Amino acid sequence: MKIGYPCINTTLSCTSAKTFRLASYSEERLIKTVSANLDCLEEILEYNRKKDILFFRISSDLIPFASHPVCKAKWENIFRSRFESIGDRIKNYNMRVSMHPDQFVLLNSPRPDVVSNSNAELLYHAKVLNLMKLDGSAKIQIHVGGVYGDKKEASRRFIDKYNAVPEAIKERLVIENDERLYSLSDCMAINYETGIPILLDVFHHSILSDGISFADSLSLSGSTWSDEDGIPIVDYSTQQEGARKGRHTDSIDLHNFTSFLEKSLPFNFDIMLEIKDKEKSAEAAIRVARKDERFQVN
Repeated sequence: MKIGYPCINTTLSCTSAKTFRLASYSEERLIKTVSANLDCLEEILEYNRKKDILFFRISSDLIPFASHPVCKAKWENIFRSRFESIGDRIKNYNMRVSMHPDQFVLLNSPRPDVVSNSNAELLYHAKVLNLMKLDGSAKIQIHVGGVYGDKKEASRRFIDKYNAVPEAIKERLVIENDERLYSLSDCMAINYETGIPILLDVFHHSILSDGISFADSLSLSGSTWSDEDGIPIVDYSTQQEGARKGRHTDSIDLHNFTSFLEKSLPFNFDIMLEIKDKEKSAEAAIRVARKDERFQVN
């Protein structure tokens, strides 16, 4: 069991997601921005290593406009050695990383242009992880997408589009259940047709469960992961008090997290904390998890 947080470290003064306006794009500006983003990513990984935070979600903005037609720069060649070096660091530190493209990635859209753009964005994400020479446990997670007035047809469209994506995408892609449209049951039906692993979002499942218990949700989602995929990944958060239903908490509730760990036995998985204060909650969660024999340290 490894514990991590997504994209941004609020303690450090840098960001690995620096970008700029499309109208001001130039190859020189792209190279300068990417170089700064990679510098910060290395800084974040060093910070995480010292805190035993062995799981991290890399920002999709690492390479601004990478999948946009305006981007003609051969950034993968320019930064190849940097990516390999970062990948070596991740492997040497026994870390796991993942990525989560933005919501505009919709493989099941009825619009061909949206599907084409989604494929381009997914190829970019796969390229980043492949340039780091990471194994199949470095995942790219997405939602199934919209229902577009016909959920059954939208699910079938996802299955067809997933089956057609390049192997470079397929070997890394996982789907997660959401809190409104596609439950774990819906994701399991898609897995049955495709074999795609399911990343369980426990907060979403608490809102839209279809009557599946917490223990069964871990068992069912976990069964979709192969050895090549690594151990299952679980997204964890809880409801922010006084906010709209489904809003992630600003800071971890350690009582709830302790209960979550206890109730999750005997299942093993890596935990991505989708919590607003990022590394601060990760460090607090790790203090609790050190008592759990599943938890890994360097």
